[in-house]
Amino acid sequence: MEVKHGYKQTEIGVIPEDWNALPMETITTHIGDGLHGTPVYSPNGEYFFINGNNLNGGKIVVTSDTKSVDYTEFIKYRKPLSNRSILLSINGTIGNLGMFDGEPIVLGKSAAYLNVKAEICKQFVYHSLQTQIVKQQFFDGLTGSTIGNLGLATIRQTQIPLPQTEAEQRAIAEVLSDVDALLVALDRLIAKKRDLKQASMQQLLTGQTRIPGFHGEWEVKTLGDLFNFSGGYSASRDQLSTEGHCYLHYGDIHGASKTWVDTRADYQDIPKLNIPLKRVSANSLLKDGDVVFVDASEDDEGTSKHVVVVNKDNVPFISGLHTIVAKSKTDELAHEYRHYCFQTAAIRQQFLFYAVGTKVSGISKTNIPKLTLPVPSVPEQSAIAAVLSDMDAELSALVARRDKTRDLKQAMMQELLTGRTRLI
Repeated sequence: MEVKHGYKQTEIGVIPEDWNALPMETITTHIGDGLHGTPVYSPNGEYFFINGNNLNGGKIVVTSDTKSVDYTEFIKYRKPLSNRSILLSINGTIGNLGMFDGEPIVLGKSAAYLNVKAEICKQFVYHSLQTQIVKQQFFDGLTGSTIGNLGLATIRQTQIPLPQTEAEQRAIAEVLSDVDALLVALDRLIAKKRDLKQASMQQLLTGQTRIPGFHGEWEVKTLGDLFNFSGGYSASRDQLSTEGHCYLHYGDIHGASKTWVDTRADYQDIPKLNIPLKRVSANSLLKDGDVVFVDASEDDEGTSKHVVVVNKDNVPFISGLHTIVAKSKTDELAHEYRHYCFQTAAIRQQFLFYAVGTKVSGISKTNIPKLTLPVPSVPEQSAIAAVLSDMDAELSALVARRDKTRDLKQAMMQELLTGRTRLI
């Protein structure tokens, strides 16, 4: 491959002539890992015990499951961490990062620390550790068969392209950090909008807040008043492919990020089952407006999971294993309202009340008709759905912007951290 003027070929690719490809051990004062053992935990300990799973997005993430230790254990097992330290997950989820923020911690064995030299821009190294160049070197050096382990020797020998001047390192890092700040702001805005939508749903779908112009009492109906219920056609995941008729597996309902499935918009992503339709009961073929609930879940949160079917073209769509199909008896529920009306806390509580099972819980076709639902007039339903749909559209636009910004950052990293594009 011809290398253009001003650039040179190295083991990790083409970089500017005035850059170096350096192993991590030459740009750090120390690389080590955490405690290879278990400290004595203390429920009221002042010092968190941090492992690789506590590192995400450059932050040290403390959850309700994070253990803590007292001062005696901290003194015994503390590592030489400083404001020059970057923390790196080295077991399980490889490569997650956290910038040490000065808060004293005890580090576990699934995390490593890299103390960057004073003359090197730490933020530049942090961004470089996220590049494909570095990740590939990490991957090539993994040990272990079931769970990959990233050894300290591999980290020490992992090379990054590095500008010779700290000024150029800092200029690149500042640009990428600005994009990170934008991503954080977008994530916060998305979380805020999701919370607002949840609050609005609870208010609007229970009648606590009314759309202007609508008055009068709502009726309370059982789901048995509104729907006929039936089961799906059982097929295992390994029977599914990209050929045949659309098939709705209960696992795909559990994993869905939205409460509807559209045979037009989602067709390519819907698994297919290649069988003759004559083997499938008409009750298991999904029509526009059908609601499909799961009848099995491994946790309480999943017991009320469902999707509304949007099937304007009436394509063959088979409801599958562990599903309960709800087909309308009446026209009392507007189709667009169904996208939202089963998401209230009251409905979820009813699902939990009727759920049976220990390790796997679920609701039966016998019990689901007993659930009750407040039902406004169809015009009010449509007005409520329009408000919530607008919120969904705003959320989707924000998520698309966030995802586009992430893609842009990846492209910028590829250009800036290899010297293809120079800032100085």
